[in-house]
Amino acid sequence: MSEINTEGKGGGKKGKPKKLSTRVDFTPMVDLGFLLITFFMLTTSMIKPQTMEIAMPDKHEVKKEDQTKVKESLAVTVILGKNNKVFYYFGTKKDGVIPKVETTDYSPAGIRKVLLDKNHDVMVEVRKLKLQKENKEISEDTLKTRVSREKNVKNAPVVLIKATDDASYKNLVDVLDEMMICNIGKYAIVDINKDDLDWIKDLNK
Repeated sequence: MSEINTEGKGGGKKGKPKKLSTRVDFTPMVDLGFLLITFFMLTTSMIKPQTMEIAMPDKHEVKKEDQTKVKESLAVTVILGKNNKVFYYFGTKKDGVIPKVETTDYSPAGIRKVLLDKNHDVMVEVRKLKLQKENKEISEDTLKTRVSREKNVKNAPVVLIKATDDASYKNLVDVLDEMMICNIGKYAIVDINKDDLDWIKDLNK
């Protein structure tokens, strides 16, 4: 690894001690470095990207009267307010009748429970599929395909996400996480309208 050079410099005088110089050979360190790099490459697990599934529109043409019927019976509107408040209501305004607006939060007993109750049938089927996967009755690919199919069945709820100007970006991320947790396959982020703002304003009063 190292060696000492005992050669004197120039024509030194007799009896005078010779100057010694030490040289360290770093060549073996290069091999060690490559060994360490190889070790960490083989033992380190790669981080898998976190993605969110997006439900694509149905390829089959839907009649206009059927679209209105589905929207009225299965629609759930979630409004993100200030101070981490969440407002929600079922259905739409019809014949001048205002839907009942409720307020909740982002806790497991809040908006998550609301969505789980509304999506109860789908959640039951998803649990059955996951149990089959645990028992090795179906593969991982089959599980993903069938869960995606269950999340987009005809009677699955449609969640409309609306944010006020006072809502934070974190609130939007949180509610999108709830879509994944509750296996909501049909949801969309839409602009809030005047009726929504008036309803939550009256509720706050």
